[in-house]
Amino acid sequence: MLYLSQMIGEPVVDATGERLGTISDLAISTGEVFPRITSLAFQGPGRVPFMISWRKYVDTFDEDGITLSVDAHDIRFSYLQPDEVLLARDLMDRQIVDTQGMKVVRVNDLKLSQSGTQLRLLGAEVGVRGILRGLHPVIERAVVNVAKLFHKKVDEQLIAWNYMDLLDRDLSEVQLSVTHRRLDELHPADVADILEQLDPQQRASVFEHLDDARATEAISEMEDEYQAEFIDDLPDAKAAELIGNMDPDDAADIVRDLPYEKAETLLRLMGVEDAAEIRRLLGYKDGTAGGMMTTQFVAVPRTYTVGDTIEVLRALPDDHPTVHYVYVTDEYGKLLGVNSLRTLVLFNADRLMGDIMYDEIISCLPSEEEEDVAADIFKYDIPAMPVVDEHGTLLGIVTTDDAWDAIEDDVASDKTKMSALSIAGITVAVLLGLFLYSIILLQLAGSLHIGGLHY
Repeated sequence: MLYLSQMIGEPVVDATGERLGTISDLAISTGEVFPRITSLAFQGPGRVPFMISWRKYVDTFDEDGITLSVDAHDIRFSYLQPDEVLLARDLMDRQIVDTQGMKVVRVNDLKLSQSGTQLRLLGAEVGVRGILRGLHPVIERAVVNVAKLFHKKVDEQLIAWNYMDLLDRDLSEVQLSVTHRRLDELHPADVADILEQLDPQQRASVFEHLDDARATEAISEMEDEYQAEFIDDLPDAKAAELIGNMDPDDAADIVRDLPYEKAETLLRLMGVEDAAEIRRLLGYKDGTAGGMMTTQFVAVPRTYTVGDTIEVLRALPDDHPTVHYVYVTDEYGKLLGVNSLRTLVLFNADRLMGDIMYDEIISCLPSEEEEDVAADIFKYDIPAMPVVDEHGTLLGIVTTDDAWDAIEDDVASDKTKMSALSIAGITVAVLLGLFLYSIILLQLAGSLHIGGLHY
């Protein structure tokens, strides 16, 4: 998570590592539902203010500062545009008012959402955590941890930006919007990033304003731990409809993480074919080729002609995943070969698929570990790996996207383990320090003769 308070005052360096100054503000264009950061304001030597385009010049960023993509002498400075506002200058410490003009709360911090190289304004932090973070992040963490010792929670209080609107151009106040603006302008991955960082109630409110197609895409883009949690909070009928519209492998991954009763309810509510496909995938162990494969592929008998196969491709629904290969099977579904789309273009329409197929196929069993399958996909540079049973029957395919997901999950798991070890080490050090501190206090107390002749 990134917050404006964490970034202000952090260094700005160019592509060579030369320090140019410190971050003083970030600008947004107010026309978007969750606006992107459009400009970076920083103070150079002698506190001279500068402003540059975020898109053109910012390479990497985090709470420790910003690195530019060019050398200092290649930078062209810019000015604040009429539709831009500065976050620290124009929004921090402003009052948020409701639609009747009643004052509600004050903006104590601004939460930012990272999506690739973009940084978006997610919303305003209006609770005590924003105040504590503004003093220092260590103070915020300390207060939160102390509260936990007493079984209390210091929750973040975030008002999402799509609830907010600028009351007037002099920015004297910020107003809560009566309705949401549409989210159609955002990529589903950006919507997913935003949904993940909202609390459940806000998440549900934003989600209501997505049509079914966009909602399905957004859920598919969410991280695994948020998908099941989000689906579990939805009404059963709506959840069943959304899962039924997903790719079977994505749907199975979510259903696998749901409580058993919820999963069974959703499977009973959705279409028979969709439920049967998901149940079949659920039969494979998680972390294997069977557990990660999709059953959405194109396979035709070897007796089909090129013309027949092209008609099959034309009849595919609009939401069918991209087809890279057409697999060729015998009358029992055994995988015999494969043809690329390029092959179909090069041969005459009356040629049999079995006569022109490539039969040296790299495949895997459903029980193979997903890391091994992913490694083979990248080793042999293939868009998809067919999964077959012990008889050679084609069961599904593992795509490059699936392989990347497996690698990302593996890396994330390693990072989580390292973080856990680091936290454990810090905790031990803190407890040891408190223990030694207690011993010192006890020794001092022992040397005091309360009520005696001396202290």
